[in-house]
This record gives sequence, structure tokens and C-alpha cells, in this order.
Amino acid sequence: MSEAAPTNDSKVGMGKNWYVIHTYAGFEGRVKTSLLERANQMALTEKMGQVLVPTEDVIEIKDGKRVPKGNRVANADGSWREEVRQGKCVTIKEKTAAGEYRETRRCD
Repeated sequence: MSEAAPTNDSKVGMGKNWYVIHTYAGFEGRVKTSLLERANQMALTEKMGQVLVPTEDVIEIKDGKRVPKGNRVANADGSWREEVRQGKCVTIKEKTAAGEYRETRRCD
């Protein structure tokens, strides 16, 4: 599901290294949660730094007002996933690297 590649950065201190984890589009949050849970179970949290997921806030302009639309997670390959909450419903919009677009909606 994911693959980690170490990167060298001269600014990294305290014996920690940067790692980039490639995941399937839409699984970024799950991978982050799993990684943090495993580190906690193995008592390695003090050896881990931050776990960052690149996101972008999407803002739509309606009637001249800026309205937050959702949270978009963009990947280096051009794919992205966006979740928009509207009351009890969630609309999930996804675009794959191949350009395929999919939209699903679920309500609690």
C-alpha cells in the first residue's frame, strides 16, 4: 500500500531523518493514523517527529463571499481527493493520476 524512501537533509537534527511515503490516493489519512498507532504500540513515539500530510484548503466564491468548500489532499502525481461536509452528509471528490474523476456522497 505504501513505500518509504529516506531523504537526506542537512537541517535535520536529533538523529531523525525525513521519509516520504507514497500511498494510494485517498489513503493518506489512514496511513498517517496507522503509522502513529504502530509507533505508539512499539514505544517509538519519542523517536518520531511530525507526520505531515500535504493538504490544500479549497475556497469557493459565492455571491462575492469566500466560502470554505472542503479540504483537498493533493499528490505529486497530480491526483487529489477532497471531502466536503454539508450537515450530516459528506461528498468525496477524487481525481486519479490518469484523469478519471469520481464523486460519491454518503449521509449518516
